[in-house]
Amino acid sequence: MDYLCNMTEIKHRAGFVNIIGLPNAGKSTLMNALLGQKLSIVTAKAQTTRHRIMGILNGDDYQIVYSDTPGVLDPKYKLHEGMMKAVGSALSDADLILMVIDAHDKTPFHADTLNKIKKMEVPIFVVLNKLDLIGNEMADALFQFWSKELPNAMIYPVSALTHLYTKELLTKIVATLPPGPPYFPKDELSDRTLRFFCSEIIREKILKYYNKEIPYSCEVQIESFKEEENVTKIRAIILTERESQKAIIIGHQGSAIKRMATSARKEMEAFLGRKVFMETFIKVDPDWRNNVNRLKSMGYWD
Repeated sequence: MDYLCNMTEIKHRAGFVNIIGLPNAGKSTLMNALLGQKLSIVTAKAQTTRHRIMGILNGDDYQIVYSDTPGVLDPKYKLHEGMMKAVGSALSDADLILMVIDAHDKTPFHADTLNKIKKMEVPIFVVLNKLDLIGNEMADALFQFWSKELPNAMIYPVSALTHLYTKELLTKIVATLPPGPPYFPKDELSDRTLRFFCSEIIREKILKYYNKEIPYSCEVQIESFKEEENVTKIRAIILTERESQKAIIIGHQGSAIKRMATSARKEMEAFLGRKVFMETFIKVDPDWRNNVNRLKSMGYWD
């Protein structure tokens, strides 16, 4: 395809489709469903997503650059402030906003973010997610509410988990994209590295296997990522805030960390398509969530 032709003749469409919503609204599940594969980690716990993660979907005549973003919240830590900077950047560069609402949750949408969305000039899709968990009466009430709240928005009820109406949503997204050439090579899946996705896999398993404050006090850094002929060797550091948390992560005679690391390694092997040898270490850093320089080294506050 000749992307240098006059814009009026371009049949290809491309754009940034950024996904915004409250914690645990199903944003990551929706992006994975629209992509047709898993990129963003998904758990039942809130605040699973900490970074803005781009997923690229390519068709013959379109390229969609999705962005999964952290759930909007009022910051309690510098970490949260960095996460909200990612949301702000997603609001500023979008060609289309997917505003995801948990149809089963009565929590009001974040007021400041909603006001910003109301002032935006790009198309807005209100995605009423988890349609499988509510009845027709509640779905109709939500449709009426958001029709009044955002009268210029299009409203699409879906279930990202069961893929109910996600194909129809994808069709509408493609039709709404502006004409133009792709932003990334057509064989790219994300702007993130394999190293990043491996760290996210470990963090997902921490969210899965540990309770209470443990997952939120942890961060994962890949200190070493070496691809050898038959194996990828990974050295991972898990940061936590207290010695007591470190002891819980390790577990009795190392049983807890072994279970978590084994699960993470198996998923990495499926993701990378090759054997993985992983070493996991734990370090205590009491102030990592409020140390801006530390957070910048982790990819926050960009």
